[in-house]
Amino acid sequence: MKTDKRILEILEQVVAGGLSPAKAAVSIEDALAVTGDLGFAKVDLDREARTGFPEVIYGEGKEPRHVAEIAETVFARSQVLLVTRTNEEAFRQVREKVHNAAYNPTGRLIFADARKPKPAVEGVTIVAAGTSDLPVAEEAAATATLMGCTVARINDVGVAGLHRLLSRLDELRHARVLVVVAGMEGALASVVAGLVKAPVIGVPTSVGYGANFGGVAALLAMLNSCSLGVTVVNIDNGVAAGYAAALIAGANDPARAGSV
Repeated sequence: MKTDKRILEILEQVVAGGLSPAKAAVSIEDALAVTGDLGFAKVDLDREARTGFPEVIYGEGKEPRHVAEIAETVFARSQVLLVTRTNEEAFRQVREKVHNAAYNPTGRLIFADARKPKPAVEGVTIVAAGTSDLPVAEEAAATATLMGCTVARINDVGVAGLHRLLSRLDELRHARVLVVVAGMEGALASVVAGLVKAPVIGVPTSVGYGANFGGVAALLAMLNSCSLGVTVVNIDNGVAAGYAAALIAGANDPARAGSV
């Protein structure tokens, strides 16, 4: 389990002589007493200590004021914030509480990061089949980036124009882990996995005409891939894909100087 940053800082102050043991004990009790209970929501403030990254806020269906209060609580604790499936009204209210927050309209994301810069983990590449898949690709890229990764992007390389993908072959093979985002028939994940040594995380999207069944066709195609090395997340779930890619790349490795 990762050491809680607040408690570590308190203990360092004791060692340095800037804080007495008695006052440190009170500070530690106060730190552990934080529950994250907002009445309408119970924010998981210890998730970063357990997993290496704080709670990601799913914004869809939440009132903007609730999103803002949860965001303020998460950011105050961890100094990093990611809100997904959100909108500009929620962003306006979040910005009043988290002043350095930014909004990504393509990915419908609110994010902020006030942590000290650390060496980034390289090797994550996000591949989007078409421009319509970009919102989900943006989710994946933002998640991996906030987890401490340098993210490369390859866009609009769907199988309908296979030459576009093959022209980026060197970049594909340079990656340590690839997130492949594709709707329609979802074939791109299989094609990419057949060309590279790195693991491929397939993200089926709900992009497509009627028989796509809101992404089910792409999901089943990726699950039935004959290319080994393909794993699949849920439909449109760019966050899960970006998170998993960051873990595979080593973003939460405690031995890394810049670990999150």
